Amino acid sequence: MKHHAASFSVVLLLAAALVLACTKRSAPPPGPASLGSAMTSAPPPDGSASTPAAKGSFATNQYRDLFAELGKPAVEIRAKVEAAYQQLFHGDPANEAVMFAAGSNAQGPLAHIKDIGHDDVRSEGISYGMIIAVELDRKQDFDALWNWATTYMRRSDAKHPAHGFFSWQMRADGTALDEMPAPDAEEYFVTALFFASHRWGDGQGIYEYGREARELLDAMKNRAPITGTVNRDRTTTGVALFNPEHKMVRFTPDTGNFAKNGDHTDPSYHLPAFYELWARWGPEADRAFWTDVACTSRDFFVEAAHPETGLCPDYANFDGTPKAASWDAHTADFRWDAWRTAMNWSIDAAWWGKDPRQIELSDRLLAFFDALGPTYPGTFTLDGTPTGKDSSLGLIATNAVAALAASHPRAKGFVERLYEAKPPVGKWRYYDGLLYLMAMLHLSGNFRIYAPSSAPASVPAAAPSPVGETVPVSAAAASR
Repeated sequence: MKHHAASFSVVLLLAAALVLACTKRSAPPPGPASLGSAMTSAPPPDGSASTPAAKGSFATNQYRDLFAELGKPAVEIRAKVEAAYQQLFHGDPANEAVMFAAGSNAQGPLAHIKDIGHDDVRSEGISYGMIIAVELDRKQDFDALWNWATTYMRRSDAKHPAHGFFSWQMRADGTALDEMPAPDAEEYFVTALFFASHRWGDGQGIYEYGREARELLDAMKNRAPITGTVNRDRTTTGVALFNPEHKMVRFTPDTGNFAKNGDHTDPSYHLPAFYELWARWGPEADRAFWTDVACTSRDFFVEAAHPETGLCPDYANFDGTPKAASWDAHTADFRWDAWRTAMNWSIDAAWWGKDPRQIELSDRLLAFFDALGPTYPGTFTLDGTPTGKDSSLGLIATNAVAALAASHPRAKGFVERLYEAKPPVGKWRYYDGLLYLMAMLHLSGNFRIYAPSSAPASVPAAAPSPVGETVPVSAAAASR
């Protein structure tokens, strides 16, 4: 059953009035910017929370710094972001870092990002690491991560059901644990590669970022079905990553999963802010499709979010109803994947400003968490019943990003709480840490669009710079 709330009536009418909400903007693309130079907006004199501008950052080239709006000094904000990056990417390998050097090959240095708690390497993590690296102008780290992904994760066999995509779960030695993809990683790969092309210019081979982005994006929409063997002993058919009928990202392109669970989606995979960019930079034949996908995802968030709490499920059917997986009925609840949904609709609001319903979604979600007090667990049923006891920095981070689309003064408290937090250490630092760092970029105005005009006039063809010695070396890499 689809969710409908009476509180939506006003915003739905407003959204209907914005007939150009899902059309391309003709504004010039933004140019490059350096860390800490974000345009900031002063807090309103009455102390209320400010809301996203009528035009998003793509049109204005202005990125809100919510920390500055709280009165935090620019030098302190910059130092916190830099310290978090250094700790997570170049810190103590035993207790701080999630990125690890992994030797080199003919393409140059290799590095991966490891889920310490689960002792594996995930395409999600490497794609997050790449977009963080390009936002912070860390080309050496970006190239080393992309080299590892293309060397070990990308399925190059034309007969493989995942051909052209990236295995979502690996061992640190490059052995696949699950050869099929998780499409959110491909989405981040494409956008990170476009940004790299526009910020640094294209190199050769796998470092011809723009070509790599366009080829992957084409496969995500258009790749033909392939039947073959995966994970050494299972036969399945792999299809494109987006459902052409519903114009939504799939949870998996593995049709073997459809037999028990049906073709469905993951709300946290919906990234309308990215789709709008693909509609401008991707293969021309598919640009209208990506515009439609962005509009579909905005509508989907409204359907998937609970009418009282604003919580979305981990998995959902294409109509937004919760999806209980055959292996875990709790995927119909708000859990670790679903944390990211608010981040996704809020960055869309910040970059594009096309859907006023996103403001109501953020206000509703933050009202739910605000009523719980400063400490709350990380998992709930959609109606707000806790299903666990442990709090998590990852959820604190994504809730803070929801403030980018919020209008109520309560949003400031979520931003303040993230600002006072420290990057995580220990066994579970991978997911919490990457969400924390991305949230710090979002809220400091440093998660930016790098458009074609951002690229230098020319870039000499050369091998990528080596990863610095400060990158920790994992035990697995050292043993090879």
